[in-house]
Amino acid sequence: MQRTPIQQDLHIHTTWSSGDSSVVPEQTVELVAAIRHACIMGISDHFEHLVDGHYEPYERAVRQAGLRLGMEVNGQAWAQAAIDAASNDYFVFHCYDTDADYRALEALLRTGKPVIVAHPHMLDTNLNRVPAECLVEINNRYIWRCDWRRFYAPFRDRFRFVLSSDAHQPNWLSQTVAQYVAVELGINETILFELEYQ
Repeated sequence: MQRTPIQQDLHIHTTWSSGDSSVVPEQTVELVAAIRHACIMGISDHFEHLVDGHYEPYERAVRQAGLRLGMEVNGQAWAQAAIDAASNDYFVFHCYDTDADYRALEALLRTGKPVIVAHPHMLDTNLNRVPAECLVEINNRYIWRCDWRRFYAPFRDRFRFVLSSDAHQPNWLSQTVAQYVAVELGINETILFELEYQ
């Protein structure tokens, strides 16, 4: 049976996020690459779990699988170290409602790489303070945990949006809810990279 994959999924976790208890042992880079549920795929494991000698092997594993290399950065405390790693294709950023985190967004943007603000409604991110050059994520994991119409609708014209699964397990590799929300809000997803296959 032939299936039609979704266009893009750049927020996927694997066992490289070793400190995240939601990630199951089966969620390997190799399995995600084999499932190939999206035309454009990126792994964005938690950067704080990739320090102390783990980042280079992580980069190698993701690149050898033919996937885009991202990292999920948990606030300003990790932003400069993530910038210094320098080999990634994009950032997924946890922007808490602090002056330091909004400044960290500016620093990440200065790298010239795409910066995706992850689940802002869960982190109390003030989207009025987020630079318009950032992308805002709608993901399957958390979008339903808020009044998404009220939270996101005022910003439809300010930001470009990306959809993601935020998958920590193979059965989470889907964007059904995120796609529904995007349609309801009249949001067209921004595709960040060229299609790798169709």
